[in-house]
Amino acid sequence: MKNLFISALFLTGLAVGQCATAQTVDDIAKLNMDAMGGAEKIASLKTLKMEGTLNTQGVDVSITSTTAHLKGIRVDIEVMGTSNYQVANTTEGWVYMPVMGMSTAQKMDDDQFKAAQNQMDLQGFFLNYKEKGTIIELAGKDADAYKLNITYKNGIKKTVFIDVKTNRIIKSLGKTKINGEDTETETTMSDYKQNADGYWFPYSVSTIQGTTIYDKISTNVTVDEGVFKN
Repeated sequence: MKNLFISALFLTGLAVGQCATAQTVDDIAKLNMDAMGGAEKIASLKTLKMEGTLNTQGVDVSITSTTAHLKGIRVDIEVMGTSNYQVANTTEGWVYMPVMGMSTAQKMDDDQFKAAQNQMDLQGFFLNYKEKGTIIELAGKDADAYKLNITYKNGIKKTVFIDVKTNRIIKSLGKTKINGEDTETETTMSDYKQNADGYWFPYSVSTIQGTTIYDKISTNVTVDEGVFKN
């Protein structure tokens, strides 16, 4: 359960969408980025700070996620009187969760660190995906959504579902190791809104742990890169 909780908190990612007429990955990528304001707008996103509350098993958990594009990510978690964090930069990642009995920070395992590295790409998996070495495959379509299989250069895989009406990601599936076994995790995203700078984000993100409601999302703010060190 510890690994599931840790992995779930990193599953936020950048919102993307597409239109129902798209038939190829490249079609979807272009239409998607156009719907999000265009490639130029997406490429201008350099830092991100998301503040919200996760309600899990009747307990409110305060979450603040801070990311610098391709440099680092940090998630601070305040719960039951304890201050917890997960932090990663380009070379290593650490987890400190006293609420789960940790007395010292522990290094992330390989899969957690790889997932964190992917989350550092604030500009999303569509932008310049071929140059990044990301493989995107159109795996099907039903009445509600396109299904895309994503394989990142570092080997991490996930599947996303993009609503054909709203042009937004509505669900993401991935895997994490729990007690040594691969376990599927599901994240659903809703309540998409533009923040003050005109960037689109889902303000409601649900995982097996519960639903996180973001009340403040700030973009291109000054971030001290020292926060990405343990």
